[in-house]
Amino acid sequence: MKKSKKLISFVVPCYNSESYMERCINTLLKGKEDVEIIIVNDGSIDKTKKIAEGYKKRYPKIIKTIHKINGGHGSAVNAGLKKVTGLYFKVVDSDDWLDEEALIKLITRIKKLENENKEIDLFVCNYVYDHLYDGFKKTMNYRNIFHEEQITNFEETASFKNSQYLIMHALIYRTDILKECKLVLPEHTFYVDNLVATLPLKYVKTIYYMDLDLYHYFIGREDQSVNEQVMMGRIDQQIKVTKLIIDSIDLKELDNISLKLKKYIIKFTSMMVTICNVYLLMINDDKSLVKRDELWQYIKNKDIKLYKELKKNLAGLTYIPGKLGNFISLNGYKIAKKIFKFN
Repeated sequence: MKKSKKLISFVVPCYNSESYMERCINTLLKGKEDVEIIIVNDGSIDKTKKIAEGYKKRYPKIIKTIHKINGGHGSAVNAGLKKVTGLYFKVVDSDDWLDEEALIKLITRIKKLENENKEIDLFVCNYVYDHLYDGFKKTMNYRNIFHEEQITNFEETASFKNSQYLIMHALIYRTDILKECKLVLPEHTFYVDNLVATLPLKYVKTIYYMDLDLYHYFIGREDQSVNEQVMMGRIDQQIKVTKLIIDSIDLKELDNISLKLKKYIIKFTSMMVTICNVYLLMINDDKSLVKRDELWQYIKNKDIKLYKELKKNLAGLTYIPGKLGNFISLNGYKIAKKIFKFN
């Protein structure tokens, strides 16, 4: 097996996380000394620092701590990424957690593949929308996309359904991939997980899917970034991240890398633009409608071909002029929300 101090580096961004961070960290500790856990205290004013230091004292060979002034989720991930030593890298938000048995299976498989000198750029596992307060769970899997436990690539994937995306919670990157793409996230900005989920993909040559419900994505806190009212209040940050994704897209480059990856990136970008469209409609004031027009003009100025592709996708359906278009957009969102319970 190739020499590495750790197999997986987990970065856990924490901001005032005293009431739930222990649940998260305890599940990661199941990886024992095969993992390192980097707790990034992003300027918390509660007991987060004390709890983090307590873990570091008890598990000095596993846990590292970083204490910094508040810079937001992206800033915390950046700080953690600078300190990782593991072969693989994964962000686990402090209010989420991993399934312990699934984690052990993942680590066992990484060891096996490394012993066989098989280099995997990206592991993909399932994630679970976990509504703890009402007992509802929705597992998102990729069985229809990837061949299970086989080394594959984007050209060998099947088509993604409208409800399927490779979100950050499903992904475990080889650390070298993130270094190659020079991933740096913007500070004081929410929704940067979408950048983690897209920007490194064009550097990925090998993919390995395991049908494990690894990541539990907690849904239900009123102050959570995906809460509907919170998202409306932070719509400018959603637009900012969407524009950064748009800026990263080079359709000619993607033609040379993988046509299926190109199709997926367009689909993901369409989803991001759709979210912006719908929430701007929900805000429904003069400024929000202007912002919606400005976003589409931004896309058009950046790449007319990308603009035309997005107009043909879901994003275009949420940008139909007039009351009928607004009605279709908002009701489509309500139906999707009821089915998938994503916020």
